[in-house]
Amino acid sequence: MADFIGLRVVALHLQRGDTTAANIGGPREGRTVRGRQAGFTLIELLIVVAIIGILSAIAIPLYANVQAKARIAKAQGDIRAMASAVAVYSAHMNVAPPALADLTSVVTNGLGQTAGPFMAMVPPPPSGWAAYAYGADSVNSTFTISSNGDATTITMP
Repeated sequence: MADFIGLRVVALHLQRGDTTAANIGGPREGRTVRGRQAGFTLIELLIVVAIIGILSAIAIPLYANVQAKARIAKAQGDIRAMASAVAVYSAHMNVAPPALADLTSVVTNGLGQTAGPFMAMVPPPPSGWAAYAYGADSVNSTFTISSNGDATTITMP
């Protein structure tokens, strides 16, 4: 009976024009021959999805850190610019400005000399952060500019 099935498979191959030794007999003897199908197996697709998941699990937190560091760097740059403007204002007026908004106007000191504006505008804080806090101590001739945007306080000078 097995010989009869083998002959029938050989006959099918010969009808199709498959005359290679690999197609006649061999390990596929007794089975019907399917054509090769193009595509990916489920295992291959699952492996690719797993690799993409691992890479995104690594990349997303790194991207969030980059954004946080950029906001902190912006706040530090803004505070340095405001501190520089306050220092120039203080040198001209012999007193620190009462508020950051005073840096954007023209002022006249006791000698009648005008100066300013010391900044075109007070820079806005990074998105999602609270406004910059400013405090001046005229007794000690010091000032503080700070930001508490994401619970990290940056104080200068």
